[in-house]
Amino acid sequence: MKVVVVSGKRKSAVARATVRKGHGLVRVNSVPVEIYEPYLARVKIMEPLTLAGDKASKVDIDVNVNGGGFMGQATASRTAIAKGLVQFLGDEKLQELYSKYDRSLLVSDPRRKLPKKPLGRGARKKRQKSYR
Repeated sequence: MKVVVVSGKRKSAVARATVRKGHGLVRVNSVPVEIYEPYLARVKIMEPLTLAGDKASKVDIDVNVNGGGFMGQATASRTAIAKGLVQFLGDEKLQELYSKYDRSLLVSDPRRKLPKKPLGRGARKKRQKSYR
């Protein structure tokens, strides 16, 4: 039985998707994606599935995601799902469709938090100087 495991990242959220032959079930952290909350995150996660259409109904996808906030987790999950579908089906047209729609469906976001610097409270903020 063919099984594909892929990952997607966004900020500090990491999603690992397992794609196998099945009946179109998609679960995120053991919760069916149809009842996943909040609604905006659910819509974001469903994007690669709606773009794939009937092709997604032939596979079962289990996503384990942790770290970060709910939107970071949703974006990481959608990246993992899209990568998994492309790899499992080996479909060039699907890959092209995803990259035309949104490149972040197939490429994890490399941006990370900047480290804090001295003389400031954060990565960029500095203590004010007085010239008088």
